[in-house]
Amino acid sequence: MPSVLKDSSEFIEATSDAKLTVAHFSADWAEQFPSVLLFRSGKQVDRIDGADPRTITDEIKKYNNAEPLEERLKKLINTSKVMLFMKGNRNQPRCGFSKQIIEILNNTGTSYETFDILTDEEVRQGLKTYSHWPTYPQLYINGELVGGLDIVKDLVTSGELSQMINA
Repeated sequence: MPSVLKDSSEFIEATSDAKLTVAHFSADWAEQFPSVLLFRSGKQVDRIDGADPRTITDEIKKYNNAEPLEERLKKLINTSKVMLFMKGNRNQPRCGFSKQIIEILNNTGTSYETFDILTDEEVRQGLKTYSHWPTYPQLYINGELVGGLDIVKDLVTSGELSQMINA
């Protein structure tokens, strides 16, 4: 709920225990407004000038996620025994490579989960670094990177993909 504070010391006191505080300022007479200020433990950590919702959302996500990116990626990778990071989701792949790998996984009859990398830029970029694999889709089995579409196709041809899934 919005609060009216008398001075900066009241603001610092009100936000000192907060994980993240988002303050929105606007004024018709000021060109740089609206502005959004982000505070952590009463200290300003970022400022976004203008009203671009995507930028504001991305910055809030960045500061609101107290969990280190590497830990977050490990949790995502291990969400399911078979985990696919792709553009789109199993019901609506957003690139041809993702569509092909979904068809392959569906043909195996195995249970799997997907993560749409287009919904989270931090995961999209961070997973490339974490896995040392620069492209998507990326398939993981038992928490280990298998590879992208070409490797998965080769594993299907050799019969190894089924063995990996069923191991």
